[in-house]
Amino acid sequence: MKPFLNHSSLKFFSSENNRLVTEPVAFDNLIPKFQLVFFRLSSSPTSEALNVIPDFLYYQLDLRALDLSHNNITGMFPSWLLKNNTRLEQLYLSANFFVGTLQLQDHPYSNMVELDISNNNMSGQISKDICLIFPNLWTLRMAKNGFTGCIPSCLGNISSLLFLDLSNNQLSTVQLEQLTIPVLKLSNNSLGGQIPTSVFNSSTSQFLYLNGNNFSGQISDFPLYGWKELNVLDLSNNQFSGMLPRIFVNFTDLRVLDLSKNHYKGPIPKDFCKLGRLQYLDLSENNLSGYIPSCFSPPPLTHVHLSKNRLSGPLTYGFFNSSYLVTMDLRDNSLTGSIPNWIGNHSSLSVLLLRANHFDGELPVQLCLLEQLSILDVSQNQLSGPLPSCLGNLTFKESSQKARMDLGASIVLESMEKAYYKTMGPPLVDSVYLLGKDFRLNFTEEVIEFRTKNMYYGYKGNILSYMSGIDLSNNNFGGAIPQEFGNLSEIRSLNLSHNNPTESIPATFSNLKQIESLDLSYNNLNGVIPPQLTEITTLEVFSVAHNNLSGWTPERKYQFGTFDESCYEGNPFLCGPPLRNNCSVEPVSSQPVPDDEQGDVGFIDMEFFYISFGVCYTVVVMTIAAVLYINPYWRRRWLYFIEDCIDTCYYFMVASFRKFSNFRR
Repeated sequence: MKPFLNHSSLKFFSSENNRLVTEPVAFDNLIPKFQLVFFRLSSSPTSEALNVIPDFLYYQLDLRALDLSHNNITGMFPSWLLKNNTRLEQLYLSANFFVGTLQLQDHPYSNMVELDISNNNMSGQISKDICLIFPNLWTLRMAKNGFTGCIPSCLGNISSLLFLDLSNNQLSTVQLEQLTIPVLKLSNNSLGGQIPTSVFNSSTSQFLYLNGNNFSGQISDFPLYGWKELNVLDLSNNQFSGMLPRIFVNFTDLRVLDLSKNHYKGPIPKDFCKLGRLQYLDLSENNLSGYIPSCFSPPPLTHVHLSKNRLSGPLTYGFFNSSYLVTMDLRDNSLTGSIPNWIGNHSSLSVLLLRANHFDGELPVQLCLLEQLSILDVSQNQLSGPLPSCLGNLTFKESSQKARMDLGASIVLESMEKAYYKTMGPPLVDSVYLLGKDFRLNFTEEVIEFRTKNMYYGYKGNILSYMSGIDLSNNNFGGAIPQEFGNLSEIRSLNLSHNNPTESIPATFSNLKQIESLDLSYNNLNGVIPPQLTEITTLEVFSVAHNNLSGWTPERKYQFGTFDESCYEGNPFLCGPPLRNNCSVEPVSSQPVPDDEQGDVGFIDMEFFYISFGVCYTVVVMTIAAVLYINPYWRRRWLYFIEDCIDTCYYFMVASFRKFSNFRR
């Protein structure tokens, strides 16, 4: 800030995503002539190992908005900023390394509407006087710290408060006497027991996140007088039990419902079919049983997760009308029957996970109509028949839709804007205030579990956008692997292991330029491994173990130089490094060969074969002749045997000739 020290009219300063250099001259004696109203220095750490708040801010007495987020600043909470700037309205100190307790001045700051100290290392209890010090807050974010103890009950009484985020702390008690907060995030704390009655009776709740705690009991035990405007309800990863509550059908505006990782049991109520505006449903990792209601097919539904339950029966017409589906996750259940043909009508489907069920029949060719498909997992079923060659026509390209989960964020942002203008009036300049800063980061994030590289990984966010793969393993698919699979140039994982495909590995697999994991093990593949596969430089995991392959292993260059013996084991006619059995000829070049020469490539030296055969034949004949010459007894037995063979052949020919003559008459 040294170049601006004499600019007495400077009011607004903004700098983001820069790399700052520490001033060589100390600021102790350099008092700036300006008084800033707005100062943003975000995501701009200095080159020093430890970052501190700029010294010139000690002389600023009229700040309205201050953003020092994402700078790795260390030290105690700078309460002097509040003391010096009594008209401060917005303070953002998130993503730094502030430590210690939240020390606040006794003086009330009635102008303060946004306070964000999330993602620091602060600890201790939240002061009970926080409501008196900031009586007009409409956004309070203290997530991702180490706060303990009780959530002050007065926070529920701040009528202006629209957004409260205390998630990812160690809070153990919630005592909100009443609740008027539209957006409440208490995720990932140590809260237990039953949900407070005030939470159930809130008529203003729109977004409620209580996931990742130890709440227990049954939701149906509480009379619900509120929640009429509820848009998002996340009760996942708690200890709730009993049957799925039918009361959710009263929430006509419900768009996101997450009850996963609890202890719910019994069937999915047919009353859920009335949730006509539902966009996201997650009931995974419970003990649900029975059929999926055929009537359950909300048109706006985009993401459905029912994995790791005990659901059974065929997949009839559930989700039939949900034409906007992006993710369908039904893994680890007991679903039966065939995969329905109507699956091809869901043109937006990007993730289809049907692993570990009892689906049978052939893989429907209608899957080839899903142009947005990027992850397909039908492993561990009883599917059979040929592999559809048309799957090779799909691009399996990157898809950002499966990671896009800012549902309803615009609704709350609009409410926050209205509240700000009503409370504070118009901003100082257009778009200069940090309204709803990083707001979308606070909403539901989808996680997709997919097996690749011999392990299960959970993909989310941007990584999920880039992931693509097919897993058809542990089924009964037969026939040849279609050459068209080599057109999947964008795919990152392909698993065809534990099936019954025959014939050879397509040489077109060398076109899989983005693939990182290719598993063809435990099949009945034969022929040679195409030497062109060494052109794939992205492979991290490769296996053709336990097949009937023959010939040389691929040349040990690029990624293929890193694969060990286990990648090729179980092929008795395969030779070459890293296997222990060596071949007697030079390996086949990785350069393409003409089609008419493809079948001549092998591991047997034919010239050596003919010579060894002749030598062995001569040795055997001479050995027999020597034995007969030396031993008269065996010589007579040999002649008798020859005589018997001649007589037998004679009588057989005579009898056959007579039968043939009688047949012609």
